[in-house]
Amino acid sequence: MSQDRSHRRGGEDALYRIAPHHYIHVLDQNTNITTLHIGPKTYIRQDNERVVFGPERMITIPPRHYCVIENPVARNDDSEVIMDNGQAKLLHADQEIRHAQDPFPLYPGEVVHTKVSPLKVVEANSALRLKALLDFESGPEKRTAGDEWLFEGPGTYLPRKEVSIVEPVKSTIIKPNQAIKLQARKECVDRDGKQRVTGEEWLVERVGAYLPGVYEEVVDIVNAYVLTEKVALHMRCLKSFTDRSNQSRKNGEEWLIKMSDTETYIPDVYEEVVGVVNITSLSNRQYCVILNPVDENGKPQLSKKKLVRGECSFFLMPGETLEKGIQAIYVLIFSDARGNIGEGNTGYLCAHFF
Repeated sequence: MSQDRSHRRGGEDALYRIAPHHYIHVLDQNTNITTLHIGPKTYIRQDNERVVFGPERMITIPPRHYCVIENPVARNDDSEVIMDNGQAKLLHADQEIRHAQDPFPLYPGEVVHTKVSPLKVVEANSALRLKALLDFESGPEKRTAGDEWLFEGPGTYLPRKEVSIVEPVKSTIIKPNQAIKLQARKECVDRDGKQRVTGEEWLVERVGAYLPGVYEEVVDIVNAYVLTEKVALHMRCLKSFTDRSNQSRKNGEEWLIKMSDTETYIPDVYEEVVGVVNITSLSNRQYCVILNPVDENGKPQLSKKKLVRGECSFFLMPGETLEKGIQAIYVLIFSDARGNIGEGNTGYLCAHFF
């Protein structure tokens, strides 16, 4: 073991027995040229030579693995190494990704940038976000430095020197009565074919797994509100838009969503839930006065009042309030001085409060 270690530092032995699938680098001190010698062979070192590396085992890449070589040797169209003054010509500052192949040596100047590693397997409902480091062409596709795209699974990703992996992307599971809020990081076309601008937000309500696009970002998961006959939602518009019922809403407009409209409701990105409104119920001996009542068109009638008698149930619309809450009615009956109820001309009216 100590002998091998000395050889890698540049041994001075005269005889080197190079085993199969091993190699050494020999420096000619007269010409300053380093050459590669591959086993099996017995190498006799000359006085003007020095073994600067090895014996070293060749690099073996098993199936479904890869490694990255920095400063790779240049090759011609027949994949033969190009020699320059007796030494292998290198592509300095370049990289080469090598996949499963026969064991190979490193030529003088080549460096292992990334050791032998397994290829990345991308599962279903997941992807890799990739970014182009250099301009390149891959079949009919042309990529420009800075472009981003997704490699969607299931599949095995084969790395390229022009591409870097930004991050893995996993799908978001959308359950019933749920939606995900997405935001565009850059102008793009979403998975429904709609054009989106930078910063735009929208909802996706399809039940199942949703894989965000390369320029899409999941902002939040929105749960639906369950409506009943006794509960309604007080909504407010944050930006002018057209809602799901094709009704135009203006910025700041407020309205109610009742069970008669839908059983469950997921607020849109331009809607805000102000609060939950409980139903107001009046018996046949109750009444109330509503201030600023809303007309048939949903417009508040400021400074007006509306009398509502029981028996009935209703929701207070946005902007409406009760003047004195729910009040009991007064029942007027006619009685004589003794307190007997009658129909005579003498007597007085008595107000009974219920």
